[in-house]
Amino acid sequence: MDTKILLDLLFQNPRASVTDLADILNESEEDVEKAKKQLEADGIICGYHTIINWDKANVDHVDAIIGVKASTQRGTGYDTIAEKIGRFPEVSSLYLVSGTSEFLVFINARTMREVADFVGEKLAPIEGVAGTVTMFVLKKYKVNGNNMDLKPEIQDDRMIISA
Repeated sequence: MDTKILLDLLFQNPRASVTDLADILNESEEDVEKAKKQLEADGIICGYHTIINWDKANVDHVDAIIGVKASTQRGTGYDTIAEKIGRFPEVSSLYLVSGTSEFLVFINARTMREVADFVGEKLAPIEGVAGTVTMFVLKKYKVNGNNMDLKPEIQDDRMIISA
């Protein structure tokens, strides 16, 4: 079985049934189920997520992206800081990045005040954190390949001019 194709199919549609996957892959349902369970056990498939449009759900929800400047820890580099940041339940994603910040921290909260409290009371005091820059998500257009607030087909009405 081509594991890459199975992973691609599950990435595109995590809700795909084993029956449908078996048909597409031309494999038995048992083999697909076994492969899927092995990918989960090996930590290759790390979870399945629901994408919610909080604006349409009319629920108080704030997403923030926090750039974190940090200094490395002797012997562990950035891993020690990442482990401390990643333990907080507010943190939905955490990345080591290149650029002006060492980390990008994505958090979910109910209010801007909760974000401010998280930054000031939990994130900033961590040893090795030298500074933060908080950005609030104002509007989501596309999340993990799913259109959130984009019209199905965007038409470009600009006039084409050629020389």
